[in-house]
This record gives sequence, C-alpha cells and structure tokens, in this order.
Amino acid sequence: MTDTRRPPIFPLSILTGFLGAGKTTLLNTLLRAPELADCLVLINEFGEVGLDHLFVEKVDGNVVVMASGCLCCTIRGDLVATLEDLLRRRDNGRIAPFNRVIIETTGLADPAPILHTIMYHPYFMLRFRLDGVITVVDALTGDATLDRHSEAVKQAAVADRLVITKSDLLAEGDARLAALQARLAALNPTAVERNAARGEATPAALLNAGLYDPDKKTPDVRRWLNAEALDDHAAHHQHDHHHGHGAHEHGAAAHDINRHDARIRAFALRHDKPVPLAAVDMFFELLRNAHGAHLLRVKGIIALDDDPARPLVVHGVQHIFHPPARLDAWPDDDHTTRIVFILHDMAPDFVRGLWNAFMGVGADTPDAAALTENPLKISSGGLLA
Repeated sequence: MTDTRRPPIFPLSILTGFLGAGKTTLLNTLLRAPELADCLVLINEFGEVGLDHLFVEKVDGNVVVMASGCLCCTIRGDLVATLEDLLRRRDNGRIAPFNRVIIETTGLADPAPILHTIMYHPYFMLRFRLDGVITVVDALTGDATLDRHSEAVKQAAVADRLVITKSDLLAEGDARLAALQARLAALNPTAVERNAARGEATPAALLNAGLYDPDKKTPDVRRWLNAEALDDHAAHHQHDHHHGHGAHEHGAAAHDINRHDARIRAFALRHDKPVPLAAVDMFFELLRNAHGAHLLRVKGIIALDDDPARPLVVHGVQHIFHPPARLDAWPDDDHTTRIVFILHDMAPDFVRGLWNAFMGVGADTPDAAALTENPLKISSGGLLA
C-alpha cells in the first residue's frame, strides 16, 4: 500500500557573521540546550571550527553525532546535494530523525545564495521552512569590520536576529557597545538584537523567528515583519535630525567611515485599501526582474481586493521570491498592506513610486513602463532620498 503521509517540514536557520565574530562559540552554546537535541547542523569544515569536543560518534561519510544528540555534517561541495542526501537518509532511517536544521556559513559568506537555495528549490520548499537568519557581530571589532567589509554590512542587513558577542571584554563605560547597537539599528531596524555575554542568545530568543509560530501553528505576521520597529526608528531619526545629532552631522570622516551603511535603506511600504492581485504580481515581477540585485530582503502581507479576508504573504531575497501564500484569515486586527524592504543602492522613493504606479495612486504618478529605467535616476532625491 502506498504511503500517502506528507513528509515532515523542518525549520531551517542560517547562522552567519564575519570572521572571528563568535559564530562557533554561539553554536556551541546553543547545541548544549535540550531543545536542540534533535537538530541537524551543517558547517563548512569540521577542522575550521572548535566543535571537535562535541563529537562522539561518526555515522557515515561526513555525518557525526554530537554529545548533545545533534547530528553534524560538513558541506563539501554542493549544498543542494548535501541536503538532498541528508533528507533521503533521514526518510530511509539511515540517520537519526532530526527536526530542525542550522546552517553555519563561512565568515566571508553572503547568506543570499543559501536563502535562494531554500526558497527556490522545488523539493526544499516542501521540506523546509525558513526560520530566520542569525547574524553574529563582535562588540570589540564589529564597528571596524562594518567599516571595511561590505559583506559584514549585508550580513547584518538581512538578519532576523542580531547577536552581539564579546561585550564582556569591553571596559565599563566603553562607548563602543552603544555605538555599535545604534549602527546596527540603523542598518536593520526590524532585526531583534540580543547580547550573548548577558545570556540573551538562547534558543528561545534566536529560533522560531519565521512567519509561523511553532507552538500555535498559526502565522505571527506582526512578529515576523516587525514593521513597527521601522516606524520607531524613523521617528527617532527625525528627532535626532531636528536636534543636529544624526550620524550625518559629524562631518566628512563619519560619512567616509559609514560609506557601506549609506548604501543600505530599510523602510516599510503601507497601503490602506485592498489592491488587485494582477497589479501586485506585475509590481513584484518588474521589481525583481529589473532590480533584484538591490532587494536584500522583502517581507510583507498584502490585502487583495478579490478576497480581502484572505491576505497574501510575500517573501523575497534579491531576485528570488518564495511562492506567495494566501492565509485563511488575517492573523491580527491590522488588515492593511505592510511590506518591509531592505534595499541596497536603491532609494525607497523609487519603490514607492513603482507601487503607486501599479496601484493607480496619485494623478502625477510616473508611468509604470518608465520605471524600468535605472532607479537611481528615477528617484527624485537620488540614492539617499
């Protein structure tokens, strides 16, 4: 008789951060927690990380069992082939049944290709749900790393959770921690920040950051989007601007130091009325095809006019978008469209103008066809509008 049971779906988290930030130390801490006893951890090479003391048994190939009960596997070559092999072995009972996956990237890695793999691969879409991106930032050297390496800025910009490490090594009164926190909040206001040295980087704080609440089995859009954080950040920035304390007020040196940060813009697009599905589809199709490289992260919930009671959820990373999903009902009392964008080298006004063009908002809205041009030229205020 054919087995018609649906295969299990596993939450998948990506752990990233620049070289020396403390990813492995954090991973060691997380893997001691009983909640992760049935976790599968994928790392690049065992020899590059300090996890050897946790290994107790080699299963076969690159798979080992840790003292915590977790499985750990090296990624040698293609991530797709590694994941497919592990799923096949789990389904066939050749390895212990894991119920969660954590992928640790290299320090120089851009998390986007891994996100693309999980979001676009037809089989992985059935077996994994993206739980979130956890980015580790060193309190001692994080600011300098962000100054020098655009990869570190992108890692912070796409995060759902930001973990600050090594703050206990700073002297009391050292201003570096507050400065780093402010900088990260400006880069990615929607990410939830946790401090590892204060014991805040727990599985409960870092995991289950995706759209669905694993306990209630229902979507938690407000937590997932965290669009209110963007509103709070904008209000705070406006307050600083009026009082002359904004980062841009500190002269050419500060502008040069934060040159990578200036290329990242985060904002929330809001729309009060239900909109046509065809217009939404064309908006995202044009945006991702013509300007996908500029879309570091897109998350949103959209009210559609064909069935306003059932909103559409969208999630994209650069040019790759997860197939949109219709929810059975609104998860909270806010029934308005909210889309959070993290942009690289693109002005928010360009995206708003494109949205307004397709939704027919405003008499002087530019023609949608004209918006296929360079967004930096279209935007009325340029890159930093």
